[in-house]
Amino acid sequence: MKKELLAPVGDFETLKQAVHHGADAVYLGGKKFGARKFASNFNEEEMIQAISYCHLYGVKIYVTVNTMIYEDELEEVMEFVSFLHHHFVDAVIVQDLGLIRLLRKKFPNLEIHASTQLHNHNGEGLRLLEELGVKRVVVARELSLKEIESLDTTMEIECFIHGALCVCYSGQCLFSSLLLSRSGNRGACAGICRLPFQLLEDGKEVLTEGNYLLSPRELNSMNHISELMESKVTSFKIEGRMKAPSTIGFIVALYRKLMDGYEKNQPYLLTEEDQKSLLSLFNREFTDGFLFSSSFNNLMNIKSPNHIGYEIGKVVSVSNSKIEIALKDELTQEDGIRFLESSSGMIVNYLYNSSLKFIHSASRGERIFVDSKVSAKVGDTVMKTLDTKLLEKLEQYPEKKVPIEMKVIAHYPNAFVLTVTDFDHQVRKEGNFLSLATNNPTTKERVISQLQKTGNTPFIVSKITVEMDDHLFLPISSLNEIRRDALEELSLIRRMESKKEVIETHYEEKIVPKKITSKITYTALVRNREQLDACRKAGIEEFYTPDFSLYQEFKNLIPIYYRLDRVMMNHPSLSKERLLIGELGSVYSYATENEVVSDYYLNVGNHSMIQFLLEHGVKRVTLSVECSKEQIETLLKKQISFPEIEMILYGHIEAMITKYCPLSLVFKKEQGACNICRSGKTYAFKDRNGAIYPMIQSKELTHIFYHTPIKHDLDNYTSIGITHFRFEFLNETKDEILSIVKKLIK
Repeated sequence: MKKELLAPVGDFETLKQAVHHGADAVYLGGKKFGARKFASNFNEEEMIQAISYCHLYGVKIYVTVNTMIYEDELEEVMEFVSFLHHHFVDAVIVQDLGLIRLLRKKFPNLEIHASTQLHNHNGEGLRLLEELGVKRVVVARELSLKEIESLDTTMEIECFIHGALCVCYSGQCLFSSLLLSRSGNRGACAGICRLPFQLLEDGKEVLTEGNYLLSPRELNSMNHISELMESKVTSFKIEGRMKAPSTIGFIVALYRKLMDGYEKNQPYLLTEEDQKSLLSLFNREFTDGFLFSSSFNNLMNIKSPNHIGYEIGKVVSVSNSKIEIALKDELTQEDGIRFLESSSGMIVNYLYNSSLKFIHSASRGERIFVDSKVSAKVGDTVMKTLDTKLLEKLEQYPEKKVPIEMKVIAHYPNAFVLTVTDFDHQVRKEGNFLSLATNNPTTKERVISQLQKTGNTPFIVSKITVEMDDHLFLPISSLNEIRRDALEELSLIRRMESKKEVIETHYEEKIVPKKITSKITYTALVRNREQLDACRKAGIEEFYTPDFSLYQEFKNLIPIYYRLDRVMMNHPSLSKERLLIGELGSVYSYATENEVVSDYYLNVGNHSMIQFLLEHGVKRVTLSVECSKEQIETLLKKQISFPEIEMILYGHIEAMITKYCPLSLVFKKEQGACNICRSGKTYAFKDRNGAIYPMIQSKELTHIFYHTPIKHDLDNYTSIGITHFRFEFLNETKDEILSIVKKLIK
């Protein structure tokens, strides 16, 4: 299968850059329901234009509908997808399983791609998506290419090959939501991982080489193009809907050259200019990522979360008015520079030579001066972060041309026939303008010359075949008109092309109001025997624990559930157990043969998602901690044979789960060679405001918890139909648990 190069698009200029630099497909978002809320994105009119433009050039277009969906949004999002489907979008990229369920019932031939926000990291989860009729899965960025190769699936596989990395598993991060009420699951991530943190060991600060302990480098797979092309991955995805158009165009062009070079067995080798351009456009330092099993040291840049450019010189002197730089590379007026060690940057509005005379540009080896507008010190490394010459160059690019073939048949007195094909479609035009020439007959060469003039159309003629009588006269104006009509019709066909007929069925779920019960059940997640004993003493009736030994000890004595990991690379056989599950593979593997409760990690916010879990054997559903009281109330008004509903009443919420271990990095240990977390010491992060985020290492994963527990008023929720309320304990003592429970359940 031909590999697809998939480019991110945040606005129409970026769309054009991606199309004309060689993208096979693009992905973009509307004004709502996309995971990049702060990109420009596309309104409905712009979306129609984008679909038309892409199809004209033979490029597929996928639209992101990849946020968690609340109950009161379902009708609107279904209307939006209907709009997309009827305007022939090639696929929608979806996060919410409840939405996928409804879309499959309503639009049976709509192509659906499962977003990486669905936490697609194991084969069992993929089989669940297959059952839903998903065509393609975007796998987690934490998977290696070897792990991707081992996935047994009938779906197409799409993976990220370039761009920003999330340090947390996608769809599993609540950090931004908890701290700033900007949900990553709702497209409003504030990038908390790019902020500085101090590492604490038993409450004391640990000295580290940098403070950006959660900030990954940029993924760059250009050195692995052969491995990618030989893999089972269908689509190579570039991240960057917030990046500048020229940046996306340049990156797409490089991958296009690399992919085409591989296919033609003429490998494209990146030039020094390519490398410098890439670094100047956007560079947090590059990594092979988990895709190619980079160590943690090569995954992170803890010194800077920002674009740092590439080195062009050193500061040799600093005065109150001027900074002197010894150049190792050229510098131009209006370029951007950064003084690396001083962490300051500026635009070079004025550039001076060694005699302090104003100049427009300077070359390698020169000593130059810039105005002292920001802090810098002698010895600072000078980085170029903005290259004006490069940007001017990248704004000018040749437009993509679609190859076509033409065939002419001209036999007097029959009509003139022009057939045009793009190898997928064919247009046939006739004209009654043939006559016998009295002198100067029209030659085949002249006919070919006129028909080749495709002008500003997207077409280029690769071949023309002409069958015509001698001694014919063909008016040039008529040739131009028939060519123009044929190309306009071919353009229209390509713009309006739909691979499939749009099928829309009538589907409406039967609403069965739920009877509100007076029976309220309290549950608690406990991590040790002391917490369990305290909760039992406080009157709590059901329990969850991540400690398998504790579960085994009590499973035949009390209602207790074993909480499975939410990252499960393998699913051991389990039968007739009580389980708390938080990822799709566990739903597929365990829900039918075990007593299963779904956890808040599954991001449940609408009735269809609840119904999906119910249909797959889940007994009780825990709502997302991001649901407000109003959203829960709206949800519970549309109950359709609901199972029991649970919410977190009190709890230390897990803000982030990551494959990366910050302890291994800051203590200078390579991946897999570190046992620091087994020392018995406690570790945490401290932010700029002094808030402390507890951290637990477990089974090669790092769990980072929010700095304070969330708390809700019980009475606000019992009145609207919630029947199960959970306490989620972390490090509370027995006395603290008794006090907390007493205050909250009164």
